[in-house]
Amino acid sequence: MLKKTILISALLSSTLFAASVTFENAPKSPKHKLPNGQNEILSFNSALKDSMNAVVNISTRTINYQGDLNRQFFREFFGNQMPAQKSENSLGSGVIVSKDGYIVTNNHVVDGADEISVTVNGRDKEYMAKVIGRDKGSDLAVIKIEAEKLEPITFSHIEDVKLGDVVFAIGNPFGVGQTVTQGIVSALNKHGVGINQYENFIQTDASINPGNSGGALIDSRGALIGINSAILSRSGGNHGIGFTIPVDMVKNVVSKLVLDGKVQRGFMGVNISKVTKDLKDLYTHKDGAIITQ
Repeated sequence: MLKKTILISALLSSTLFAASVTFENAPKSPKHKLPNGQNEILSFNSALKDSMNAVVNISTRTINYQGDLNRQFFREFFGNQMPAQKSENSLGSGVIVSKDGYIVTNNHVVDGADEISVTVNGRDKEYMAKVIGRDKGSDLAVIKIEAEKLEPITFSHIEDVKLGDVVFAIGNPFGVGQTVTQGIVSALNKHGVGINQYENFIQTDASINPGNSGGALIDSRGALIGINSAILSRSGGNHGIGFTIPVDMVKNVVSKLVLDGKVQRGFMGVNISKVTKDLKDLYTHKDGAIITQ
């Protein structure tokens, strides 16, 4: 019995050692070194400087009256001197897109506001802004201020945005003043999140908090890749899941709002869906789309 046990053990051992696995190995002896010289600091300051001058702080004031009918009545008879019951203030961010004062922000930042004031980085003066156009579907809006020597943001191209790119979020979180946070592009083409009607978000782990809405997400060159819009959070604070409206959508919507004050979209009369895992067995075609309604 002992001999059989030893024999079986030997056979198992030889079988195991006979098998082989091929591993993909990285090159040996990589060099370990600092990312800079002895008297250099790794910094994005020069790339961020111009972009920070293009990001503004937005303050809105909403005056509450006794219902919508009374609000309309007061506007007609009292104009800007309307008697107010209560005033609510909120803060957000925006991005200068032209030298003549056009600023893009989120629709939810300026929605319902009776007064909008803008503070430009490095200036003490507050500028009163007017709404040029709002698009609820994309959560974008354009406002305008009358100011000189403005520094508009430089726009990137969506095809140049890659997963893992280093990015920076610039805005006014919690009203503490202009702030920069760093992260990476966590995901692209995020949709179905349930935040906006039209979604094609860039997801980032750069810290985005209340007040960052409408601010810029830029790449390491300082070029705009999107407008920060929302976060997923159970506490209301940053958990590293932020969503940014991509630069191609921003360009499209801003151009239409400046031209017409609104965005008109085509209507097909159907709702379509991507091929989900549950539908793959039913839908075997390579072309077309699934009509859900």
